[in-house]
Amino acid sequence: TAHYLFIVVVAVNSTLLTINAGDYIFYTDWMWTSFVVFSISQSTMLAVGAIYYMLFTGVPGTATYYATIMTIYTWVAKGAWFALGYPYDFIVVPVWIPSAMLLDLSYWATRRNKHAAIIIGGTLVGLSFPLFNMVNLLLVRDPLEVAFKYPRPTLPAYMTPIEPQVGKFYNSPVALGSGAGAVLTVPIAALGAKLNT
Repeated sequence: TAHYLFIVVVAVNSTLLTINAGDYIFYTDWMWTSFVVFSISQSTMLAVGAIYYMLFTGVPGTATYYATIMTIYTWVAKGAWFALGYPYDFIVVPVWIPSAMLLDLSYWATRRNKHAAIIIGGTLVGLSFPLFNMVNLLLVRDPLEVAFKYPRPTLPAYMTPIEPQVGKFYNSPVALGSGAGAVLTVPIAALGAKLNT
C-alpha cells in the first residue's frame, strides 16, 4: 500500500511542478509572445518529471501516463475559462502526450537503459515538444481577433499581442524553442535522475 501511495504522491507533485514551471496553458491573447519561454520551461519539466516518474516505476509507458494527467488538468482549466464566458479558442491545450510517447519509446527500445532515456529521450522531447505545440497553435481560428476581443484582465503590458514575424527562420519561435528545449532538457533531466538514485 505504501508503495502505490508513494507513486500517487510522485505523480501529483511532479504534475504540479510542471504546471508551475511558467504558464502551463497557451492563452490566445499572448501565446505567440510566450511560445519560446513556454517551450523551454515545459519541455524541460516534462522530461524531468516524466523521467523521474518512469525510472521510479521502471515501466515504459509511465511517461505517457504522466503527460495524460497534465493534459486532463489543462482541459479542466480550459473548461473553467469557457464557463466564465470566454470562447472555446481562448485557451489552447498544450500537446504533451506525443513527446512523452517518444520518451517512453526510447526507454523501451534501449531495454530500460536510464542513461539512454535521459539523453535520447530528453533530446526527443526538447525537439518535438515545440513542433507539436506550434502546429496546435496554428489551428486556432484567429488568435489576434480573439486576443483583442477577449483580453484577460490580468494581461501585463509587456504581453500585449503582436503580429508574429513570418518567414524568418532565424527569428522563428519554433527554431528558438526547439533548440533551447533540446539543449536544456538533457542536462536538467540528468540532474533529476541523479537526484532520484
